Amino acid sequence: MLHVSVDGMAEMVGKLEGSMNYIDGSDEEIYDFPELPSYGAARPPGLTSIMGGCGIAGCIDVHGGKIRGDKIAKMLSIMSERENGLGSGYVAYGIFPDHKDDYCLQFFFDDEESMSAVEEYLKSHGEITKDERVYTIEHSDVRMPHPIVWRYFFIPNTTLKSADPDQCIVDLVMKINSSIPGAFCISSGKNMAVFKGNGFSYQIAEYYDLSRYEAQMWCSHSRFPTNTPGWWAGTHPICLLDWSVCHNGEITSYGVNRKFVEMNGYKCTLLTDSEVITYIWDILVRKHGLPLQVAAFAMAPAYYDDIALMSDHDKQIAQQLRITYKEAFLNGPFSILVGKTCPEITMLAMADRKKLRPLIIGHNESDGLVYAASEECAIRNVDENVRTWVTNPGNPMIARVGEGIIRYGTERHFEGISNE
Repeated sequence: MLHVSVDGMAEMVGKLEGSMNYIDGSDEEIYDFPELPSYGAARPPGLTSIMGGCGIAGCIDVHGGKIRGDKIAKMLSIMSERENGLGSGYVAYGIFPDHKDDYCLQFFFDDEESMSAVEEYLKSHGEITKDERVYTIEHSDVRMPHPIVWRYFFIPNTTLKSADPDQCIVDLVMKINSSIPGAFCISSGKNMAVFKGNGFSYQIAEYYDLSRYEAQMWCSHSRFPTNTPGWWAGTHPICLLDWSVCHNGEITSYGVNRKFVEMNGYKCTLLTDSEVITYIWDILVRKHGLPLQVAAFAMAPAYYDDIALMSDHDKQIAQQLRITYKEAFLNGPFSILVGKTCPEITMLAMADRKKLRPLIIGHNESDGLVYAASEECAIRNVDENVRTWVTNPGNPMIARVGEGIIRYGTERHFEGISNE
């Protein structure tokens, strides 16, 4: 649901009234709608949430080979009806082999002042081993304003607050995104980075010149926010640590989910329901140690009538998860792509428990390539020699570098899982 402040609504109405024209000699009103505004690292005024309907596409080389960035751009951009130019993004995994043990913190900055504030904060909480401007093509047709996009390779000081370096990074990201104006950390994992912005998928691919990058896995998202302006930090993928989430749909349980993640120390600042999905994955898998397929069930659980038909083993696990993680249940229509690097680069693709959003999987066994997308055309556009299938509702496909396809998304929910 969209929430707009009184002042924000008055501003929107004023702009609309100012755009009304009349045909000469007629009382007929003609609306010359103004172009929707574009925002950088600063949050759009008056807005507290964003929903939309979008496109997702991902590919992984399970043999460990590299995939050029223009391939994922070709997958995503063919689904042009799933975007309206208000946001698109890509995440690449396995692109920094020389810094694979450092956290790669990538930021949007509105100005040099916000950049200096972040650098000072980082230096007081660890060591910056390298920093660099992220390459962009400034003459691109991506709408202004363009934030400064900067990358820091960083090692946190684990003696300051938490002995767990991952938790140090989470705390650091939450602090910066909630308290330093004009600055947003958009990715913070190891050996991965996000390339996103406020534009069409082909524009963002050109803006960052994705053809210059090769990665073992790519996930991507094209945005169609239905009733709000887009902004750079709020586009997908939504990332924290090595997690990335590309989400098509709407999370109607956002209020409960948000309270759940905030009770666990996370701060929601991105104005999108998709943000809570990323944090829930981090809670269930990193903090609570759940296997990926078990965490997936907690977020998209089977109905109790279906649980009653399960084996005693599966029924016990399902009932425990539904009771323990009821606040992590994602209600509403969705399909998501999830990426992570630890222990190995992994792609997960799943839809909600009713399969109300499309998701198709593809596999080129000879080349070791696994695909996931909203539409089959995205896969066929880059690889005609694939076998395709659809996952069961709420059942994830999981592919991993070095291991291949771990789950096809058609197995029993808890196949291979012990209830101990």
